[in-house]
Amino acid sequence: MTEKKYLDATQEAGKAFYQRHIEGPVIMLNLLKFKSVADYAQTPALAPADEISGKEAYRLYMDYTMPFLKESGGELIFYGKGGHYLIGPEAERWDAILLVKHKSVATFMEFATNKEYLKGMGHRTAALEDSRLLPMEEKLFSR
Repeated sequence: MTEKKYLDATQEAGKAFYQRHIEGPVIMLNLLKFKSVADYAQTPALAPADEISGKEAYRLYMDYTMPFLKESGGELIFYGKGGHYLIGPEAERWDAILLVKHKSVATFMEFATNKEYLKGMGHRTAALEDSRLLPMEEKLFSR
C-alpha cells in the first residue's frame, strides 16, 4: 500500500478552515519533506537549466514568494531544519519547518489566491515529496 502524500488543500479542508472563524492573526505551521531531485514535469517553463534538489527548488519558491507574502502583510517568523520526532512516529521525518504569520484569514486567502504568486507554485510542486499545513490561532491560557 502506498502512503498518501499531502501537497494541496482539499476543498473540504479549505471550507473547514474558513468556518473556524479565526479572529485576528493566523500562523501557518508548515512541515516539509523534499524530493531528492526536483520534478518540474508539471511546470517545465519554470525548470532550471540543470537538475536541482527539492530543497533548492523550494528555495526558488521562497525567493519568488517572499515579495507577495510581505505585500500581503504576512511574515516568515521561522524557517528551520527538521528531522525525526522526539515524540511521534519513529519512521516519520520532516526536512524543514516553517512558521508563517498572516494578519487574518482574509489576508491569507488574498495571498494564497494572488494570480502573480500562483505563477511560482510550480517550484513548490517540483520541490515537495510531502507536506502538512496546520493553521493555528493565537490563544492564551485562561483561568
